[in-house]
Amino acid sequence: MKIPEYVLSVDLGTSGPKCALVDSRGNVLVDEFIEIDLQLLPGGGAEQDPEEWWTAIRDCIKKLLKRAEITKEQILAVSCSCQWSGTVAVSKEGKALMNSLIWLDSRGKKYIQKVTSGFPSIEGYAALKLYRWIRLTGGIPTASGKDPISHILYIKNELPEIYSATYKFLEPRDFINLCFSGKFCSSDEAITLYWLTDNRNIHNIKYSDTLISYTGIDKEKLPQLVKPGSILGKVKQDVALELGLSEETLIVSGAPDIHAAAIGSGAVNDFEAHLYVGTSSWLTCHVPFKKTDIFHNIASLPSAIPGRYLAMNEQETAGACLKFLKQNVLYHKDELLQQEEVPDIYKLFDKIVERTPQGSKGIIFTPWLYGERTPVEDHSVRAAFYNISLDTTREHMLRAVYEGVAYNSRWLLQYLEKFAGREMEYINFIGGGAASSIWCQIYADILGRKIRQVKQPILANIRGAAFIAFVALGKMSYEDVSKAIQIQAEYIPDKKNRELYNRMFHEFLQIYHSNKKIYRRINTH
Repeated sequence: MKIPEYVLSVDLGTSGPKCALVDSRGNVLVDEFIEIDLQLLPGGGAEQDPEEWWTAIRDCIKKLLKRAEITKEQILAVSCSCQWSGTVAVSKEGKALMNSLIWLDSRGKKYIQKVTSGFPSIEGYAALKLYRWIRLTGGIPTASGKDPISHILYIKNELPEIYSATYKFLEPRDFINLCFSGKFCSSDEAITLYWLTDNRNIHNIKYSDTLISYTGIDKEKLPQLVKPGSILGKVKQDVALELGLSEETLIVSGAPDIHAAAIGSGAVNDFEAHLYVGTSSWLTCHVPFKKTDIFHNIASLPSAIPGRYLAMNEQETAGACLKFLKQNVLYHKDELLQQEEVPDIYKLFDKIVERTPQGSKGIIFTPWLYGERTPVEDHSVRAAFYNISLDTTREHMLRAVYEGVAYNSRWLLQYLEKFAGREMEYINFIGGGAASSIWCQIYADILGRKIRQVKQPILANIRGAAFIAFVALGKMSYEDVSKAIQIQAEYIPDKKNRELYNRMFHEFLQIYHSNKKIYRRINTH
């Protein structure tokens, strides 16, 4: 009988790392999670401690391997999926020189806007620079300042001593790979949001000296590039000894979260869409072409599958809206708090939402707690409940949050389908939000598309990172991935809700267009 083989898969999200042992059929033998802190700072700062990431990952793996009844030789490789669009400044010794600026950090916006501006101007961008950026990369640095290139410019301008001491600027995943392997490198798909690579030839991506010269940063501070799904080498001896891994365990490059999710969702063929709802959200699919929709912040960019493109976009806050409701409203720690938090509160949320009428009695929630990226890039827009009256209850407000997040996804879907040139027949649903059956049905009704709830949806990134490793090891192909993914349930749009949700969605859009100038006046400093 063949001895089972596993990949040790690590998924570092904003809330903390998940670690699991996964086989080549996508089965998770055992998994663990450890929560970590997020620091939100004045002026749009959002930071996490990279050393806390690494400590939490090591602790998570130790707990995992203590539970798993396998030998260390059965673990063939380690592969990581991590939050994307973050920046870690590291020394030549591989140590983080400061906290990581993560994907929510917008403090570099004034510096990137200075770099991209000029005359004549199109949507705030210098026309020539806009043309060159889109032609070379497929996109352009966002004016919100949340891309790694903006983080680097913030560090260069406001923390010059850190910039000077930095050997390499790394993505979060690349920092974790450094900790495991000792290699300072990134891969073609992960480096994209630096907006410094020439992506015209998907098989030969390289840094562009022209784009680097626009930014004024030092090229030698950028990591070496490898192909997606590369084997970086063997695990460092001291790490193997501490964690109980074989010194022969290989380190595979893995992928950023969106790329890993696309694979772990099973939507690996062109025009097969997947929806992720976690802290943030995205709705994306592979496409067979390079294309950019600058007006709605959608672009086909390098995928974690070599030689393929993935249509990229992101909604800033999704599941974070429920967490906000729980922590800042229902269980905010002040004189009104009378009891401890209810266990499994999200399951209780589902129960309440399921019995609350569709349309939330006319209440509309806009889920823009931290601005928005797609389908509009607007860092000043904010969340709100609209149409509250004396008979509004928190049941209506709770369901309105579920529906509001889905309205925003529908807004994005209409532009993604236009981008792809076709209507999506179905959408694979993953992430923590996909564990909610009522949210699956709400999405089906509001999007008007069949929703396929992937089994163990919260582990999609974990499985995606593992599949990348098994392909790198020659144990499977990407054609095998869709066969390995199990669909737990399918949700069909309820036709009797179509007219209601069409009307509510129309008003959702009107709320944005009617109020965006107000938000800009209030929140632009």
